[in-house]
Amino acid sequence: MTRQKRSITLSIDETEKAQLEQLALDFGQNWGDRPNISKLLKAIATGKLRLAANHDWDKDRIDRLARGLNLLKDEGYWEEALTLAQLLLERSELNYPLRQELQAWVDRPGIPWRLEIDRCIRQQRPFRLTYQDAANRVWHFTVRHAKIERYEDHQYLHCWCDETEGNQDIAPLHHNWTFRLDRIPDEAVLSPAAGPWQPELSYLEVEFFLVGGLALGYRSKTKADIINEWQPETQRRRVVRRISNTFWFLRDVRRYGADCCIASPADLRERFVQELEQWMASYREEKP
Repeated sequence: MTRQKRSITLSIDETEKAQLEQLALDFGQNWGDRPNISKLLKAIATGKLRLAANHDWDKDRIDRLARGLNLLKDEGYWEEALTLAQLLLERSELNYPLRQELQAWVDRPGIPWRLEIDRCIRQQRPFRLTYQDAANRVWHFTVRHAKIERYEDHQYLHCWCDETEGNQDIAPLHHNWTFRLDRIPDEAVLSPAAGPWQPELSYLEVEFFLVGGLALGYRSKTKADIINEWQPETQRRRVVRRISNTFWFLRDVRRYGADCCIASPADLRERFVQELEQWMASYREEKP
C-alpha cells in the first residue's frame, strides 16, 4: 500500500519561484537534472541545510574581528585563529584585499619553525635555532628562554641564548637577542637542545630623571617602571625601569629630548652620550 504524503501550497509569484529553484540548484536539491523546491524545503526542515542570518555585518565588526585574529596569531593560538579566519571567509561582507589576505593565510597558516617555537615556549623546552641570513651568514643559537613581542609594526623573537659573540648590547644583556620574525627565512631549522629552560631574560635596572612639563605629566605606560616618584626638592621625577634591551629603551626615551637624563648604569649613559655626539658631528659635517 502506497503511503500518502502530505502536501503544502506556497503562495509565491514567478520571481520568488525562480529564486527558490535557483537555491535548489545551488544546494544540489534536484529531481533528475531539474531543481526541486519540495526537496529544498525538506532539506531545510530536516536540518540537512541550515538557514543563516543575513550577511549584514558592518565594517567595524569585521575590522574588530580581523584585529582579534591578528592578536590570536601573535600569541600563537593558531587553531583558534584558523577557526576565526574560516568564519570570516564565510561572510560576503569582506572586501577583496582582506579576503585575499585571509585566504592566503588559511592556505598556508604557519611556517613550520614558527609553530615549533610556539610549542617550545609553551612547554618551556630549550631549542637550537639555525638559519642563514640575507648576507649568507649561518647563525646558530641555543635558546633557553623566548617570547614573541611586538615592537612598533613588527613581531620579534626576544630570547636568552647561550651564545654572546656578536651581541652589541651592553655586557649585562649580552645573552639577550632580538630577531625580527619576518627576517627569519622559511628554511630555518629548529632542533631540541639539552639543558634547562631559563626562568626569564637578562634584565638590568635603568635610572633616569625627567624635568619640565614632562616630569609633571609623565605616567608609567609599562609595568617595567618599578619606581616612579616625584622629587619636590629638585622639581624632577625619578624613574627606575627594568629593561632587557637597550636599543628599544633608548628609542623610547630619545623622544623625550632634553627633558630626560639617563643617570645609570654608567655604560648605558655613556653609550647614549656617544650617540648624541655622533648626531652633533653629522650636523656639523653635513650641510644642506
